[in-house]
Amino acid sequence: MSNVAQKWYVGMDVSEKKIDFFFLPPDDEGEGIHKIMPNKPDTLCEFCDTLPDPDSVVIAMETGTHSPWMSEYFERRGIKCYVGNARKLAAVWSSVQKSDRKDAEMLARLARADLKLFCPIKHANREFRIDAVTLKMRHRLVLCRTTLTNCIRGNLRSFGIDTSGLTPENFSTEVAKLIPSEMFLAMEGVLVQIKMLTQQIKSYDRQINKLCKKYEQTKRLQQIPGVGPVIALAFVLTIIDPERFGSAGRVASYTGLVPKRDQSGDVDKQLGITKAGNKLLRQLLLQGANYIISRAPDCELRQFAERLAERGGKIARRKAKVALARKLCETMYSMWKNETDYNPFYKAAKKCV
Repeated sequence: MSNVAQKWYVGMDVSEKKIDFFFLPPDDEGEGIHKIMPNKPDTLCEFCDTLPDPDSVVIAMETGTHSPWMSEYFERRGIKCYVGNARKLAAVWSSVQKSDRKDAEMLARLARADLKLFCPIKHANREFRIDAVTLKMRHRLVLCRTTLTNCIRGNLRSFGIDTSGLTPENFSTEVAKLIPSEMFLAMEGVLVQIKMLTQQIKSYDRQINKLCKKYEQTKRLQQIPGVGPVIALAFVLTIIDPERFGSAGRVASYTGLVPKRDQSGDVDKQLGITKAGNKLLRQLLLQGANYIISRAPDCELRQFAERLAERGGKIARRKAKVALARKLCETMYSMWKNETDYNPFYKAAKKCV
């Protein structure tokens, strides 16, 4: 405890052009020191060189674009760095007197008071982050293609032309046959872009297949219908190590697929999911759940979703899909951690034993 008390806590509020440092002294009597430095690669080196002892300070910053490489740099220099979860730092971003200086001060004070209030996270190592870039770039291209495809579909629909039977893969070639000749020139440029995007997405798919060979765990996860190389790789690169989590429920919570809670006295509201964690993985799990509930062969996962959908209501099927995505996440985690193969009727087989 005495060692912690002797440390200076340094809050860092990082923007694209500058970094606000707030130096909080070990005792409660000091007011702290505020300093602004430009956000350049040499800034952190200059900052670390001025420290008399790396063990004398603790860095506190929040998650952002620069937090992965900055926290990595501090660790290489032997300086303790905590990265707070920005989504949970309400004390920082909900302030009525918000400024970069006050944000840096609040980060330092939260870290000094109680690290649990700071909600620290741990960034994945550089290798995992580099491999994850392939998934992110592919996802961005898919979103671009979807936007352009929907633009074509919407315009044709206004002329009574149905394109519902076309898939993203054959859209650019097949839709050309449906476009009236007087409209083709206007849509030709967009069709060319859709075709190019499809080719680039296929190129990324080949890269992802190679990465799946690097991460052998993905082969086991792909035994589940609806889980292909993209979903399996995203799951592995996000979870990283199944031993980090005590249960499958914690993994579902980590991916933001569990309900929020607002309970006070006798009131316990029904709320939507938290949407915490990796957004891309959550979207991919929902895509996998959509495949299972609509096209996969009969299995316990599909039966689970169908039972929920049968409860009726306007959004029963949507709720069932979210619940199935959570169940899919838990199933993938259990298969990975326990090194078991996929059994579409696991519970039935377990009862027979």
